[in-house]
Amino acid sequence: MPNLTINGHAVEVPPGTNLIEAARKIGVEIPHYCYHPGLSIAGQCRLCMVDIEKTPRPTIACNTPAVDGMVVLTETDRVKETRKSIMEFHLINHPLDCPVCDQAGECWLQIYYMQHGLYDPRMRDEKVHKPKAVPLGPHVMLDAERCILCSRCVRFCDEVTRTGELGIFDRGDHSEIGLFPGTELANKYSGNVVDICPVGALTDRDFRFAVRVWYLERATSICPGCARGCNIEVHVNRRRPHHNEGRRVARLKPRFNADVNRWWICDAGRYGFAFVDDKTRLLAPSRREDGAVSDATWEEAIGAVAGALRRFAPDEIGVVASPKMANEDLWALRRVLEQRGIRRVAFRVPPREPGDEDTVLIRGDKNPNSRGAELLGLDGDGAAILAAARARVVKCLWVFGHDLLQCAWDAAETDAALRAVPLLIFTGTNANATSERAHWVLPAATWVEREGTYTNFEGRVQRFRAAVEPLGQALPEWDILGRVLQALGVEVSAPRAERWFRELAGAVPVFAGLTYQSIGDGGAKLP
Repeated sequence: MPNLTINGHAVEVPPGTNLIEAARKIGVEIPHYCYHPGLSIAGQCRLCMVDIEKTPRPTIACNTPAVDGMVVLTETDRVKETRKSIMEFHLINHPLDCPVCDQAGECWLQIYYMQHGLYDPRMRDEKVHKPKAVPLGPHVMLDAERCILCSRCVRFCDEVTRTGELGIFDRGDHSEIGLFPGTELANKYSGNVVDICPVGALTDRDFRFAVRVWYLERATSICPGCARGCNIEVHVNRRRPHHNEGRRVARLKPRFNADVNRWWICDAGRYGFAFVDDKTRLLAPSRREDGAVSDATWEEAIGAVAGALRRFAPDEIGVVASPKMANEDLWALRRVLEQRGIRRVAFRVPPREPGDEDTVLIRGDKNPNSRGAELLGLDGDGAAILAAARARVVKCLWVFGHDLLQCAWDAAETDAALRAVPLLIFTGTNANATSERAHWVLPAATWVEREGTYTNFEGRVQRFRAAVEPLGQALPEWDILGRVLQALGVEVSAPRAERWFRELAGAVPVFAGLTYQSIGDGGAKLP
């Protein structure tokens, strides 16, 4: 392994490591635009210049591999002057629209200018003007004047999605990013070009002009859109609720995890959070009697559910759990089932149309915790439960999250089952056709409003954290089920997600030894 010296500090790196990554090993950040660790080397921006001993001129760090015995200096007077000149070059034709640019606050032109620029501008000619506010596709807007031609977006479409929609056209200071004729930027990962754009050239049409980034707060989380479990950040707008049309979740951003999603996230996951603040959210427990719906207290709702679990025989109760529930929820549900001896339980509800899948990230299973439900032994026959309800054998049906009327099961038979069952209980985040028929509705918190863990298709347990408070009176499912357990006479300790996970890890061998601390932000693989 090469041993080299950077700014007087010795560092050992794997063969083939470039100088940007080598410097990061000792906490030195070399400024750069075109370099991205997930893409090929372009060497276009020339900002990552460093001095190498016995080399007559500054050298770009992104395309220079570390060599044994190399001595690198990143802060010499010559390097600083070179950076300042390169920054001046990049900003010669850049528009002065920082006050209205969505990238303001996280723009590397701004950041690097303050760190490495601060020059007196010498340009007296009119700036070159290029197209502004050009829609490239359903999610991305281009401002060609702001583009510094780093080519990250072009390389992403060529190398990651292999769809090749983007190119650099014309020459000299008239060069600009654009679409090839007859194409649009509509691949399944198009939003990633906004993430990797170091300036404000490519902006997110959903987030555009919504809220300033310095008003946003961040929480580490997991995408619930499919069984991959991509690592994400949830950016929420607490301090300016009048911005962004009152929407609390402003955007989702990918979070690097080399073992799961690397730097990327698909568009379906990125924009799949609208239900969190949707008008269909269930905000308070409710009951239906003689066709009339009225609000209820949590005490009334929990008492009614616990009373039904006592009143009906175990074989007369059916439960359709959800693979969108966290491990903690599913364990609390299993505790309830074991307490009453209920065996009619399932979690698989076939979608009306099969989910799309690819070789990059997207999984056909559009649920984040199918593997967790399997490991907890909740994998029964849902169709058989509905058949028993139609036959009036099942007299109490408890559904978590699913809209059974919108799945691949026969609609008429499902409708008959829901009409036949004397007591239908629904627990979920949003209203649907199934909840509208329920006799009791218990509102659940969404994943951004609570803590918990998912187990992805590879058996990696990953933790997500609360980003906002639950809407209305909504509660996490583990809390709802814990209250039901208490009403059934079972002693339950402090209502915390971590407590439920600790109990799960102590009871299910495959989870043994796991804690929230050992899972951390990167997840933990089950044996």
